[in-house]
This record gives sequence, C-alpha cells and structure tokens, in this order.
Amino acid sequence: MTEDRRVRGQRAEALAGEYLLAQGYSLLQRNYRCRWGEIDLIAEDPGGLVFVEVRSRQSGSMLSPEETITPSKAMRVVRSSQQYLLDTGQEDRPWRVDVIAVEYDREGHPVRVECFPDATSGVVSGW
Repeated sequence: MTEDRRVRGQRAEALAGEYLLAQGYSLLQRNYRCRWGEIDLIAEDPGGLVFVEVRSRQSGSMLSPEETITPSKAMRVVRSSQQYLLDTGQEDRPWRVDVIAVEYDREGHPVRVECFPDATSGVVSGW
C-alpha cells in the first residue's frame, strides 16, 4: 500500500469515526486484528455491536467505495466480527456489519461520507 493510500485510509477511518459519534454511536475499538483479518471500527448503538468496514475512493472512479468490497473481503469481515464476539464473550449479543463510504475530490477533500447499515443483508452489492 502506498503512503498516500495509507494516509487516505487513515483519514477515512477518522471521518467515519466522527460520523458515527455524531450519529450517537459509541466507539469501542479501532483496527481490531485477528487471524481472519481486520475490522476498521467497532462501535455500539442501542441495537447492539456494529462492526464497520470503511472504504474510500476518489470521486469519479469507476467504482464507488462501497462497490469495492469483494465477497472474500465481506467474508473476512464477518469472520473477524465473529472472532471478536468470541474473544470478548459476547456471542449472544446482537450485531451487524455496516459499511461507511468516503469519497474525496481531486484535491483530497471529503465530498461524501455515507453509511450503509447492515451490509451483510445485501444492501451493498457483492455482500
């Protein structure tokens, strides 16, 4: 991953965290890693735990950020979410996976931050 891409990803995760806080979520953890992969953000809302995959792209790209999630990436996020539940003893707790899409203009300014709740239910293409 190039430095610019890494920085853009970190900025997107920060924007996503701010978005979640503004919507009333509590942020529990950033960048949870396990053998299955990584979860960008773990949050909580009144409905339960929310595992968040953050995707970013430049506006005008062939694919939107939310369209860049492959079936294998979706499976890694779900498995990582399940691992977190096991690791923390919360297997019976309600949970879902959300996708937060961040688009930047050519100058690198964010022009869209959008949440796709419960992405594993098929809201985002490819899931």
